[in-house]
Amino acid sequence: MVDPEVLVVGAGPVGLTAAIELRRRGISCRIIDPLHEPPQYAKAVGIQPRTLEVFEGMGVLGRVLDAGVPFRGQILYVDGVEVGRMELALPADVPFGFIGLPQYETERVLTEHLASLGTRVERGIGLVSFEQDEGGVVATVSGDGGGTIRSQYLAGCDGAHSVVRKGLGLTFEGGAFAEQYMLGDVEVDWSLPRGYNIRSVRRTEDGPDDVLVCIPLPGRRRYRMSMLVPAELSNTGTSAGDNIRHGFESGPTPQLGHIQAVLDRLAPEPARASNLRWSSVFRISHRIVDSYGRGRVFVAGDAAHIHPPTGAQGMNTGIQDAHNLAWKLALAVSGVAAPDLMDSYDLERRPVGEEVVGRTIRSAREGIGAGASDPELVMRREAQLLIDYSDSPIVSRTEGATTLRPGERAPDARGLTRAAVAFPIRLFRLLGRDRHTLLLYADDSVDARGLAVLEAAAASAGTAAHGLLDTYLIATPGAEVGETILPLVRDEAGEFAAAYGAEGCAAYVVRPDGYLGFRMAPVSIEGLAEHLKSTFR
Repeated sequence: MVDPEVLVVGAGPVGLTAAIELRRRGISCRIIDPLHEPPQYAKAVGIQPRTLEVFEGMGVLGRVLDAGVPFRGQILYVDGVEVGRMELALPADVPFGFIGLPQYETERVLTEHLASLGTRVERGIGLVSFEQDEGGVVATVSGDGGGTIRSQYLAGCDGAHSVVRKGLGLTFEGGAFAEQYMLGDVEVDWSLPRGYNIRSVRRTEDGPDDVLVCIPLPGRRRYRMSMLVPAELSNTGTSAGDNIRHGFESGPTPQLGHIQAVLDRLAPEPARASNLRWSSVFRISHRIVDSYGRGRVFVAGDAAHIHPPTGAQGMNTGIQDAHNLAWKLALAVSGVAAPDLMDSYDLERRPVGEEVVGRTIRSAREGIGAGASDPELVMRREAQLLIDYSDSPIVSRTEGATTLRPGERAPDARGLTRAAVAFPIRLFRLLGRDRHTLLLYADDSVDARGLAVLEAAAASAGTAAHGLLDTYLIATPGAEVGETILPLVRDEAGEFAAAYGAEGCAAYVVRPDGYLGFRMAPVSIEGLAEHLKSTFR
């Protein structure tokens, strides 16, 4: 096998996302994993609306939706009585909802898509060690095809017991929950409504409350259930030989009778479990690294942060780590990245990881949204739609923006029209998601001189971005811009102007990961070019 430009270690959802995003941009990569077969665990189940936006850009959204089950909400029972019901209804501006999909199915979809891009997972190959210098990274691997692999960069997506993290000498500070839990993938013959997460708690005076959490899976009355482990399955060891007590434990696995016993105590109505597909005992820790990378080596996903599974934040956060990292690596490998671009990965994603770790700990102890007064804010936060990079060095500062600031997620907008297209289109369908996008705006006040400025800004930006930038002129229905040489899209419904606070003659730069990097009104050619220098050489 030839040496790749990037070596990805770990073929879970995070590593697969990194590899796909690199291959979409023409970067050669190898992705290795020590396991000979992918695990068939319903481990991470929930997929957030923001991750579905990422999947749309990656080209896998349809297959993910086909395989998943919509999440409708959560029903909470305490001592057998329903005390709360939360509907997972997002505002109309959010294009996707919440779905459930077993992790092995997510991995299957991503693996097949990666193969369609010409790269296959190399299984049975484990990372032993690595060394890096100014020119690249040399990795020593074991197993089939063992030896050394030289690459320009290495992405460690190898989980909670990461060899890459340990090789970098990163700290992984945190702690562990004392309780042990068990998971089971079963079918249940109850009459509870489809698509709802079920949480049932019985208060106890001594020790932790007895708890049952049931997450819907694709199939009839199929759930992944989690509950406290019975004494006969309790395990004091650790499966990885280190002090990180997180994930599956070695030892006896739960049987159907163990799960049925919990259902007998906690199910909201009489229920019988059957068809046990998989089960395990597991522990929960909360830890985060002191840095997401050093030199030419980076960590993402569980290699960088672990935390309680409350709110299905872990896999989704890891996928978005990889999404953030990959477009920056692609520019670095291609030789067009600004000198400090790779530093922005840690500066942007580690604060996100810290927030998620802290929030999921609170949610595990107090419940999701405990103490919050704004349900919509809680919903958007759990959907990972409120991630903010406004403090990033590659995001421009804008004074006075009230609707949308650089660093925030670029929202979708519907009702756009363009010539030769019979139906209205969405803004997200214009964004290629493998390059930056420059959105220029013109309202009815823009004259020929203003149009000339916009076209000159587009030309300047294309040069500054080494041609790796798509440009669209989004205009009001009455704007006199029909003679433009730019791709023209009309904001017929006014949704773009409302979402972006657009008026007059304005410019917006949307990054490949779907975050706004720049906004300016009126447009300054020099200001736009200066912003792009933070990303492009």
